[in-house]
Amino acid sequence: MTTGSMRWRSPCPVSGMFQLTLVEHVRLSFGSALAAYEGHAEAAARLTRFTSYAKIALLSLSGITAGLGAIAVGNGYAWQLAFAILAAATFAACAAYVGFNQQPRIYGHRVSAARMWVVCEKYRALLAEMHDNAIDLPALQERRNALLHESASVLEDAAPDDRYTYQIAKEALAGFDVFSTSYQQNQ
Repeated sequence: MTTGSMRWRSPCPVSGMFQLTLVEHVRLSFGSALAAYEGHAEAAARLTRFTSYAKIALLSLSGITAGLGAIAVGNGYAWQLAFAILAAATFAACAAYVGFNQQPRIYGHRVSAARMWVVCEKYRALLAEMHDNAIDLPALQERRNALLHESASVLEDAAPDDRYTYQIAKEALAGFDVFSTSYQQNQ
């Protein structure tokens, strides 16, 4: 049973669980797209940092191994054994780096972030047109549906299957508040 103050929200005699306007739905969808963009951008940056640190560590380990090899040439068996162990460790670290090839995942997150940025810009344009009352209801519904399908295709096609993608999806679907984003705070 609806109260007098609730009648304007729903023509149904029983109040629904969700009372969401089209404008609110577009804003929430924009918030989810923005969260996905920020998540993929951060995942790409995080994986790139990890790859850079791994390269620095491998270069340092190789330098130490070369220095120990130079020392071991003129010294005894203990130095030569230490050099052999360090050379094996360097080889194992290089093999692990090559085996854990992060480049496809980095590229996947970068592509997803770039495509989601375009979707976010389209949402911003739609929100601006809604704010200016420059769009009619059927066009608004059509563009909203097109943006939802475009967001879904980005997340289906380009997102790599890793723990970062799971975390991005979890945060994007957890009721992201579009008004607390860094975009809104910088305006």
